Amino acid sequence: MTASMERTRTPAVAGSGQLVLHQYELGCLSQLSYLVGDRSTGTAVIVDPRRDIAEYLADAEAEGLTITWVIQTHFHADFLSGHLEMAEATGATIVYGQGPETEFESYRVTDGEIIDLGVVKIEARATPGHTPESVSLVITDTSAGPDPVAVLTGDTLFIGDVGRPDLLASVGVTADELANMLYDSLRNKLMTLPDDTLVLPAHGAGSACGKNLSTETVSTIGVQRATNYAVADMSREKFVEVVTEGQPSAPEYFVFNAMLNRADRSLVNEHRPPAMDLDAVLAAAADGAAIVDTRDSVAFATGHLRGAINVGLDGRFAEYVGSVVSPGTPIVLVSYPGTDAEGAMRLSRIGFDKVVGYLADADDVLALRPDLVVRGSRLSKAELDERGTAVGDIQLVDIRNPGEVAAGMLDGAVHIPLAELNRRIDELDATRPTVVYCAGGYRSSIAASLLRSRGFTDVSDILGGYGACTLS
Repeated sequence: MTASMERTRTPAVAGSGQLVLHQYELGCLSQLSYLVGDRSTGTAVIVDPRRDIAEYLADAEAEGLTITWVIQTHFHADFLSGHLEMAEATGATIVYGQGPETEFESYRVTDGEIIDLGVVKIEARATPGHTPESVSLVITDTSAGPDPVAVLTGDTLFIGDVGRPDLLASVGVTADELANMLYDSLRNKLMTLPDDTLVLPAHGAGSACGKNLSTETVSTIGVQRATNYAVADMSREKFVEVVTEGQPSAPEYFVFNAMLNRADRSLVNEHRPPAMDLDAVLAAAADGAAIVDTRDSVAFATGHLRGAINVGLDGRFAEYVGSVVSPGTPIVLVSYPGTDAEGAMRLSRIGFDKVVGYLADADDVLALRPDLVVRGSRLSKAELDERGTAVGDIQLVDIRNPGEVAAGMLDGAVHIPLAELNRRIDELDATRPTVVYCAGGYRSSIAASLLRSRGFTDVSDILGGYGACTLS
């Protein structure tokens, strides 16, 4: 995992009067958060923070700012927010839009209300649609002029997309109802802003909160007006249709996080998980713990503990663990030396705090106990064809998202997105030879290991995924 994939900070605005505005990108969750400050008064807000808050605190101190507010644009489903950690560390007031109650003390901002930092003003605009309580934050630096500098759009407006209205985070509100709210929010609250207003969303490419997010993390209202399919001129009915179709399957942990973000839960523990010997790991597994092997798929296929699930730390680790391991399940990590603490922290960002430990000296243990080690089967396209000829009745499973399979599937494959595999596993026959594939091979190693851990005896995945199979 490179530092750039893990997280980065970039100034979103530089040299603009008294305004301080920093954007923080957490690549492994495609999550964006913000520090907004006023140099004239030394006050600041943090918007949509993650749980490990040291970077925000260090930057505020370096800028000479005191954090007085922590604003959530909505109840997030894809990560566990750091509002409680920030309030504990700074005494900041937690702010949400109008909507469901929280178990902790919070302030509910109203549509059009101004949070006054001094010469920097933050206007809260109610922009329901992704969720009922969603707000966008219009930033104006009056020392530089009367026009808005930027708008923090949360999950209402992304770069190239809009927030999906079909997540189950909003209990009792249908996708059609939310899509209609979103139609109005975009046209009446956001597209009324000047064209040069910066658009700063809460997520970038890769997030399951939308289907067409750009790799860019900063845009303008004018560019989005010209290029974003969801704000093009169309009827309300057409809008509802296009924003609800082809959305990626939501991981199982999304509902868990949406509810936990309203709860008065425990604060993050940033300590390294304890080392465990093999007997302790096996005992934990017997008691229901999941063994999550965070090594890359090549190392995992070479040899791993029987029953382990492979989710490589070099990808979207927390999201995929949350897709195949049920919330609340104790977890034991098998990792490359020195990476266990990173794995535990990344899991804490989705509220998976029950990392009970990691297998110490994993390479030596695997070498000394070959009776507990199994290998993974990975097939090239040619080997898949050969196996199909030799075995015949292969169960072929495509675990890509709906938008990916729209362009085609391998003949005879059944489609079960990875995020749905855990709950739909009974649709498959554990006694048949099974081959799974994704786009490139990372997710298929996860799926194959999950199936093996659930009793499938003959499971392979395809090297290079669908892309390799369709090369001429």
